[in-house]
Amino acid sequence: MKSTDARHLTALLQQHEEAILDDWIESQLSASTLRADLIKEAELRQQSRSFLRALCKAAESDIREPNGSADWAEVRQFLTELSKSRAYQGFSPAETASFVMSLKQPLFRRLQATLSNDAEALGAELWTTTALLDRLGLLTIETHLKSRDEIIARQQRELLELSTPVVQLWDEVLALPLVGTLDSDRTQIVMETLLQKIVDTGAAVAILDITGVPTVDTLVAQHLMKTVAATRLMGADCIISGIRPQIAQTIVHLGVDLSEVTTKATLADAFATALARIGGDVRPAAARRTADA
Repeated sequence: MKSTDARHLTALLQQHEEAILDDWIESQLSASTLRADLIKEAELRQQSRSFLRALCKAAESDIREPNGSADWAEVRQFLTELSKSRAYQGFSPAETASFVMSLKQPLFRRLQATLSNDAEALGAELWTTTALLDRLGLLTIETHLKSRDEIIARQQRELLELSTPVVQLWDEVLALPLVGTLDSDRTQIVMETLLQKIVDTGAAVAILDITGVPTVDTLVAQHLMKTVAATRLMGADCIISGIRPQIAQTIVHLGVDLSEVTTKATLADAFATALARIGGDVRPAAARRTADA
């Protein structure tokens, strides 16, 4: 059922669509929130026309319930997609909401011209129009913020994946140099990346190098032990390298038991141990020259 408070607004949208669209485009192009670097006029005009047509269609129903009525589903879907798109493009929430809010001025001017002799009706129409566009504007902000959070979460995961490169040092020997803080989320990515690489390469030994880990506390030690246990379940042995004197003292003070894990001071020592376990042999250059002679 259509709201009687919006009968003039509905008529304006249906009868003066092109004129309202032209005024709206002009308003957007002259606004301080216009991002000409992110959107071209042709694309802005196409988006504005699509939204206005969806709005005209939905306005035939109850204009007071744009966020819950099925009649407004097309409008909500359009604004949701537009907000997501603009979030990915780099628009701010305010710049995205201004797409809807900038429609107020063209509509207000038309309503004032139509109802200049009926102050009561004009007030009712202006209030209904304001409430409608405010609700739709809030929808764009909520969708934009949600999309931006999703983008940030995805980027953080991608950065974590880039910060955990698994290097194949030798046949059957992998190394995973860890740099920075090792928290629960990163530990999960470390395990997934390492275990997948073990499957792909058939590695027998994996070296976790913590030279770049600034501090080791109980939580970090637990994360390391989980990674070691997961590696062993995949049939590979695990060596932890980069045990500096300060880290060794911290582990002792914390009472963390690493007795069942092979630990080495440097990556070179860990690599030599890994080679010995797989039956490999790498000798210094001087030793090779002596043997060749």
